[in-house]
Amino acid sequence: MSRRDWRFFGRLHTNLYKRLGGRLVGTVGLGRKVLLLTTTGRKSGKQRTTPLVYMPHGDDVIIYPSNGGKESPPAWWLNLQTTPSATIQIGKETRQIQARPATPAEYAQIWPKAESYNPHWRDYSKKVTRPLPLIILEGHSPTP
Repeated sequence: MSRRDWRFFGRLHTNLYKRLGGRLVGTVGLGRKVLLLTTTGRKSGKQRTTPLVYMPHGDDVIIYPSNGGKESPPAWWLNLQTTPSATIQIGKETRQIQARPATPAEYAQIWPKAESYNPHWRDYSKKVTRPLPLIILEGHSPTP
């Protein structure tokens, strides 16, 4: 798929997710779950929403900035590095979160479960030379 096709697909997925409250588009096969991540653009200051596969991890949520196995990081990860507070929508629930990369000890503990949960993450990690951290989304208290 071209970059333009992926952007179109992302916008379509986002709109369907919002309209349907995550029903029908809240998973992507093999039980993997999808959330909507809304970040603040590091250059524009505009709100940017991206559908992402996530892994539940206790009270937190794990996401992975693989950018589909590309060498460049995804814009949402660059945005979170500048402004780590963001919003996620899981199903109909919207939550405020703080994003941070897993510490080396957390990574060692979480990674075996993560690569089993989403084998694509494991494949992407082998395709790139840049480090691919696990991103922990913490402090998600429901918002009205």
